[in-house]
Amino acid sequence: MTDLSRRVFDSVLDMLSNEQNPTPLVRLNRVSPYKHTQVYAKLEWYNPFGAVKDRVAANLVRDAEERGIKPENLVEPTSGNTGMALAMIANAKKVPFTATLSLAIPAEKRAALRAFGAKLVELADELCPMPGAPEGAMAKANEMAKQPGWHQLNQYKNPANPDAHFRTTGPEVWRQTEGKITHFVAGLGTCGTITGTGRFLKSKNKGVKVLGVHPNPDHDIPGVRSLRALKLTDFFLPQEYDGMVEIPNAEAYRLCKRLNQEESIIAGPSSGMALAGAFKLVPDEPGALCVVMFPDNAFKYTSSFRKHLPELFPAEKGAAAPAGPAAAQQEILNAVAAFAQTSPDVISPEDAKTLVRQGAHLLDVRNPSEYESGHIAEAKNIPLPDLVAGPVRGLPEDRAATVVTICGVGKRSLSALLLLKAQGFEKVKSIRGGMQAWKSEGL
Repeated sequence: MTDLSRRVFDSVLDMLSNEQNPTPLVRLNRVSPYKHTQVYAKLEWYNPFGAVKDRVAANLVRDAEERGIKPENLVEPTSGNTGMALAMIANAKKVPFTATLSLAIPAEKRAALRAFGAKLVELADELCPMPGAPEGAMAKANEMAKQPGWHQLNQYKNPANPDAHFRTTGPEVWRQTEGKITHFVAGLGTCGTITGTGRFLKSKNKGVKVLGVHPNPDHDIPGVRSLRALKLTDFFLPQEYDGMVEIPNAEAYRLCKRLNQEESIIAGPSSGMALAGAFKLVPDEPGALCVVMFPDNAFKYTSSFRKHLPELFPAEKGAAAPAGPAAAQQEILNAVAAFAQTSPDVISPEDAKTLVRQGAHLLDVRNPSEYESGHIAEAKNIPLPDLVAGPVRGLPEDRAATVVTICGVGKRSLSALLLLKAQGFEKVKSIRGGMQAWKSEGL
């Protein structure tokens, strides 16, 4: 018999968190810059399947069952954690589960999904699927859900997503802080957490400040969305929040490392991002009590840490150390790419459209199959590998002509910009967000 007082459960599904069985709230004592404000982290990896999305997955399934939906197959676009929870719940329900997702998601997350029994459909999509995109993880899931016997629970549009947090996260936080909470901070992804929890807390005390944190447009933090993507997200309701702030990759990963090494809290990068935002948004004043959502732990992000915290990965013993000049050269190239991302040469789709109307050459550097699946009428297709190989036919003869590059999400086009400038082109621009941004802005 399930007995919460003894932590004994009849089923792993009985471990799902609620007001009587909450995830832990832990005070931060070393990384906090405050003299007066108390900051608590809500550790969501204590959910049975390892993340805050367990709440959403369970409520999506509960809602479907109560509406009489009995699918033979489930499918869901996911950045990882929702998929993991749905895979495990589907196992318990004996229903096959398929996740459509981006190849940009850390390999260890994709491996975990397979280990959990999910079938994966991996696509060249953004890190987090873009709402409304005509291709990618969301579109593929929609297509698969139309098959007989298939069903998509749709965490992005299903009200059961924020309702999960109104039912569980909000009541837990209120009870754990004895109603003393003054600020609630969460990273912004599908926005179920901030919207559902915020609504509950404000129903108890309208004075509670509900604050959101999002990454920059070219972020590499799984599970959260840039402001551009958030504007297309159904549960992103900024009118219900009391403030928002943007946090760059480097700041999120540095604070994530500090949490692990100074607080002994095994937080993942989105936790570092949320906490960095809290430090910018929450004032230091007597009586302030801030709760920050920590969505999942560090163990799913080895490849992300390798990229953003390279000091954690010294050369293995016995392995040849990288040659000094080669390593230095790579560091310089990485720095060039980082500076290029924030340069005036990376422009909005609207600005790019204006330049093309004025006669700029538009260069689509995706591969031919991507180009054929849909492209801008004025765009000429020269795949990035061809540019890497050297000067190619099709480029303007005048090196002073304006060239605008575009790809799927704005990463390959940035490389094309650097390559073209290296070949002597003086006026090269890259479209921020690529084709996905172009489409999302209705161009």
